[in-house]
Amino acid sequence: METFLVFKVSLLYLHPKKLVLKDLIIIKSKELFLTLGFKSVTMDHIANELGISKKTIYNFFKNKNTLVNGVTNFMFNDIIGGIKQIKKDSNDPISELYDIKRFLIKYLKGEKTAPLYQLKKYYPETHKEVIKKQFEFMIITVITSLKNGIKLNLFRNDINVNLISRLYFNGMIGIKDQEIFPAEKYNPTFLMENYIEYHLRAIVTEKGLKKLNQFIKRN
Repeated sequence: METFLVFKVSLLYLHPKKLVLKDLIIIKSKELFLTLGFKSVTMDHIANELGISKKTIYNFFKNKNTLVNGVTNFMFNDIIGGIKQIKKDSNDPISELYDIKRFLIKYLKGEKTAPLYQLKKYYPETHKEVIKKQFEFMIITVITSLKNGIKLNLFRNDINVNLISRLYFNGMIGIKDQEIFPAEKYNPTFLMENYIEYHLRAIVTEKGLKKLNQFIKRN
């Protein structure tokens, strides 16, 4: 119980809104899933980490599938909130992409457990719902960024923003496929950095290329 109380106090400090036990279970489960993988983490493991009984978890989530669904919904909303803030604070769409990359790598702990791939393999229905929501969000935000880049003369004005937004989404999902890009050969951070560069080089103007090269040299 002492472990649970310390954990609860630390989370209350980090999250100004009042957290209920269900929130604490989701947050701790998220950390374990990202560190150890969706398949490896059991309900007993989560209960032990929180210092509560497994029965307490079942009061909120009838099974692990329900918990995974709750955690992925939490993560999706958390990530969307972070991306929206980055877009609000960003000076241009090139800086924005690299800021989002850093945010995602940190939030997903470098994707060491390939969370999206594990979802697809072990929780296909949840994965399908996540991809649908990701698509709906990314298409809108990428189109907005592309149009902004054209306006700032960073992106070519002859690009098809609707097509490019879908190609970008498809590529970002594709590099997470462990069958095509196995983690032992392709580091997730390396893949993301190279895909962003690949994407931008196809659409930047001379002005945009100068800015892109600044980020490449920095990394």
